[in-house]
Amino acid sequence: MRSGETSDSDDETRSTTDATTRRGALGLAGAVGLASLAGCTALDVATGGEPAEFSAGTATVADATLSDTGYELNDVSEETLSREVEAGGQTREVQVTNTVGEYDKAVELFGERYQAAVFAAVATPRIEVLGQALNPIAEFSTRERAELILSRFENVGDLERGTEYTTTVLESDADVVVYTAQGEIEGTGASTELELHIGEPVSVEDDFVLPLAAYPAAFSDGENVRLMMNGLEHEPNEEN
Repeated sequence: MRSGETSDSDDETRSTTDATTRRGALGLAGAVGLASLAGCTALDVATGGEPAEFSAGTATVADATLSDTGYELNDVSEETLSREVEAGGQTREVQVTNTVGEYDKAVELFGERYQAAVFAAVATPRIEVLGQALNPIAEFSTRERAELILSRFENVGDLERGTEYTTTVLESDADVVVYTAQGEIEGTGASTELELHIGEPVSVEDDFVLPLAAYPAAFSDGENVRLMMNGLEHEPNEEN
């Protein structure tokens, strides 16, 4: 995405990376939130007049890890979705709040800087249904998770599944599938081969955390992505 113009004084006070115009928060929270509420017809919290609220904590990359990868924090965002569900002959409003911690790395093309690579950690709250924890992210196939992170790029096609590996995410073993695709870094019009690392959601405290990454294959960023997955930290929502 193209950088905005700045004055000389602004240039003196902003770093080169700061001059890169970034998109807003990754459009994942809403998609996951809709899955979170789908089919919830027998919640343990079926009675009561107030909305049933479920809020995720936050998954972010440790600063010490981040400094070794070249990625920078873009945004930590949250989104709350509401839906009325029927249970036990009653209708109850359910509110789900998800969070997305997003990191990116810029590339310089044609004398401008563009947001080229992205790493995201999506946290969604555990919902209890008849005493069982529901993992809404698990309803997505690996390919559907890949398509979520590909929303950061333009004219995407030729998504192909490749290798797999297992790594540590929040003290759990997580399977990661590597995909390749063709796409454009937004705002450049230049096509490039993309590499994606799509993790499986892991359970931590009252949440499920999903790590996702996509970057131009020329970056050879696989090891950095693995380090960031290993360096994820989770802060629970104390209001739950």
